Amino acid sequence: MAQGFLQSFDHLLTVRSAGTNPAGAVHPLAVKTMLEVGIDISQNVPALVDDFLDNEWDYVITVCDNARESCPLFTGKVKHRLHMGFEDPAQAHGTSDQVEAVFRKVRDQIKEEFFNFYKEKVLKSAMDCG
Repeated sequence: MAQGFLQSFDHLLTVRSAGTNPAGAVHPLAVKTMLEVGIDISQNVPALVDDFLDNEWDYVITVCDNARESCPLFTGKVKHRLHMGFEDPAQAHGTSDQVEAVFRKVRDQIKEEFFNFYKEKVLKSAMDCG
């Protein structure tokens, strides 16, 4: 969801999303709740973080509450490391309505936090350089 939002804020950004134990596909409720706000992530493919460890990044951002502890060391150049912890909605339990409500809550939190990050870090950095 974070990748979808960041790319919706600025299509020129190079954004990659990866996990330490990625699922075989993007969770259907993540796709559904993002479509509700006009962002299609249905073609995204979960990737293994190991595939990106040697690359150069402006930001490496962990988003799941347990990701900071289990995130491997990036050996490429990383300018900034950030953690924005969110509940993993895929771990939600309850009725289908309750689980969907968790996905929407987390989606909205991700949108707010990443939009603030985009305004305060990415845009500010671009303005300082240009």
